[in-house]
Amino acid sequence: MSAPTGITVSPELASAFSDAVDSNNTRFLKVSIENESLVPSDTVAPSGTLEEDLDRLIDILEDNVPAYILVRLDDPPTEWLAIYYVPDSAKVRDKMLYAATRTTLTKSLGSAHFTDNIFATSKDDISSEAYAKHKRHIAAPPPMSAREKEMEAVKAAEREAGGRIYEGSRARQSHVGQGVGLNWTDEAVEAIKELGASEDSRLVVLSIDPATESLLLTSAQEVDVSKLGGSLPASDPSYAFFAWPQSITSPPRRDVGKSASKNTPVPSLNLSIVPIYSCPSASAVRHRMLYSSAVLSVVREVKELLSSSGSSSTVASRKVETSDPSEVDEKYLIAELGLSSTDASAATAGVHTEGSDKKPFARPKGPGRKR
Repeated sequence: MSAPTGITVSPELASAFSDAVDSNNTRFLKVSIENESLVPSDTVAPSGTLEEDLDRLIDILEDNVPAYILVRLDDPPTEWLAIYYVPDSAKVRDKMLYAATRTTLTKSLGSAHFTDNIFATSKDDISSEAYAKHKRHIAAPPPMSAREKEMEAVKAAEREAGGRIYEGSRARQSHVGQGVGLNWTDEAVEAIKELGASEDSRLVVLSIDPATESLLLTSAQEVDVSKLGGSLPASDPSYAFFAWPQSITSPPRRDVGKSASKNTPVPSLNLSIVPIYSCPSASAVRHRMLYSSAVLSVVREVKELLSSSGSSSTVASRKVETSDPSEVDEKYLIAELGLSSTDASAATAGVHTEGSDKKPFARPKGPGRKR
């Protein structure tokens, strides 16, 4: 295989490396560029461990002359380390040649033999101590960005909190049965029951008191879907349950009558309770892990509360999640709940998608017959 420089592996080097692979009598095989060819220039037998032999390597290297060193490893001895020694004090032309040819060397001799490589600019870079640092660097996990570190901290906190809360849940019950240790206040329970009985667009926001692990009522109010995002806490996590009268899903729950202007039917409305888990990016990590570990339990308990109170309202099969409360509006709900955008557009416009007068599809005329 040739390099961009035109330098190739000589038959002598190919033969020397093949012999070194087949035997255990070679620790180092030094390779140099001579007469536009890669040739073997020295061999060193093993006298101890790899780390011990590395400290002897400086004796076969020159301060100002680049070279390649092929190194047999100890474990397993079938694998090799390629050292590209290009000292800073070498001639510019030599540095360019050796840097441009190093890939050719390993590929020509068989890349499968070489499991590691080191680029060295001084003899200090290939000592036993330097090699130990190199191995620690290879074994270390890749560096994480600030965002990745934050997410890792959240996951670790969630795992810790999950075990702590699970142990606590075995010793106590919430208002609606076995949970994850969150105690519902009377105000929160009543707000959910009233939400299930409501026929209007209504929002209940719940929060956790970390000190007592209690679920508190933050707010309960009538809110139009267009103002939903602005009604959620902007900087703290929360659980919100939104009673959403809409005409997108079926079957309809109730009919709101006819249009006063054209006496045309208005789409029937279906009331569903939408769970919304809001966790702003700016919220504290310890709060985020607490809320994320309990969200499924809280949604389940809301369903049990509505069922036990005799409410005919249904909880949406999906929960809506957001890290930016301001983005939550009707379009966001439609997308997160997987509702049909076509039906949603028709419902918003107050028109029917079925039974409308549509022109039948007309087959295009074929080309005229040639005469």
